[in-house]
Amino acid sequence: MNAVIHAPLPLDEGLPLLGIAAWSGTGKTTLLERLLPALTARGLRVAVIKHAHHGFDVDQPGKDSHRLRMAGASPMLVASRARLALMMETPDQEEADLATLIEMVRPQRPDLVLVEGFKAWPLPKLELYREAVGKPLRVAEDPWVKAVASATPLTLPKGVEVLPLDDLDSLVDWVAAWPARWPSERSPRELAP
Repeated sequence: MNAVIHAPLPLDEGLPLLGIAAWSGTGKTTLLERLLPALTARGLRVAVIKHAHHGFDVDQPGKDSHRLRMAGASPMLVASRARLALMMETPDQEEADLATLIEMVRPQRPDLVLVEGFKAWPLPKLELYREAVGKPLRVAEDPWVKAVASATPLTLPKGVEVLPLDDLDSLVDWVAAWPARWPSERSPRELAP
């Protein structure tokens, strides 16, 4: 794993964070689509921060908001009675700054922030593993992985929980309990030599 230096993340007691880390094709977004309604049904307000590996645009060329953003508005906030969108150009950044993104969702007072992608950032993670993807587990090199969800049996380092990837109820139980566990889970585990 490359040693990438990141800004310190706000790992304070007031905002539980949990990364959902996996190689592309493992099913991170599909799992989140299934987890979110179940977590909401349990009364949790869950924010999601998703990493995109390429340029993307939620705005449409020709619309007023797009024209104003292209003219230099930074940020550009568009709001209606049904939703709002905050758009900002970040041409000088090599990568999205997760610490800044966390601070952007904090005022909404979520009970939990799930972070999809950003797998190299230092925050507690649930790693998803599918043998068929053909990529290695990250848990041995990443001391922030707290649990691995897999469809196949695995041998994991001491202190790392194993979860059944295809058992939604078990995954919902584990993630729903995360905010209560957060105060004691805000540091990495010891890596075996």
